[in-house]
Amino acid sequence: MDRVHKPHNLSAILRNCDAVGVLEAHAVPAQSGLEIPEASSAGSSRWVSVRLHASAAAAVAVLRKRGFRIVAAHPIAGARDYRTVDFTRPAALLVGAELHGLSDEGLRLADEYVVIPTVGMVRSLNVSVATSLLLFEAFRQRQAAGLYERGRLEPERYRTLLFEWSYPRLARRLREEGLPYPPLRDDGSVDPALLPR
Repeated sequence: MDRVHKPHNLSAILRNCDAVGVLEAHAVPAQSGLEIPEASSAGSSRWVSVRLHASAAAAVAVLRKRGFRIVAAHPIAGARDYRTVDFTRPAALLVGAELHGLSDEGLRLADEYVVIPTVGMVRSLNVSVATSLLLFEAFRQRQAAGLYERGRLEPERYRTLLFEWSYPRLARRLREEGLPYPPLRDDGSVDPALLPR
């Protein structure tokens, strides 16, 4: 999210991410900051972590290092219909604020550009609606390719998320103290003997 600033749009984007199994969103806050109301995100901010970056370049550097190509949603010449892009390969969607779209920096950094075709007088959709269409197209393609059945989380990442989602306060406390998470028992409980005093 490149300077997406309206709280209801941020919340809706996170809710859409959660709906298709996206576990992490990256954001370059607008000058006014970043506010994600818990009520309008239906609690999705508990399941979708948001990583903040000082610039689009910083966000893209992190994502490229992790193997993602950058797909920018912006109605410019040469942008492809979003339904023709192969979303079965690792991709990070880059979306901008409604009024101005992506920043010049964000546009320069993209690997490819997509557009959602419209036939009305308005040139583009609300950013959360556009992001929803992109995410669900990626979901459709990935589901058809069997990528959800195979599972993509490494075992350690799975254990970490399971602990953080099951015990958010304890996880926060352990992180603050620099301590590792104890293993979960088969029933999902934690052995009290393994907890710090």
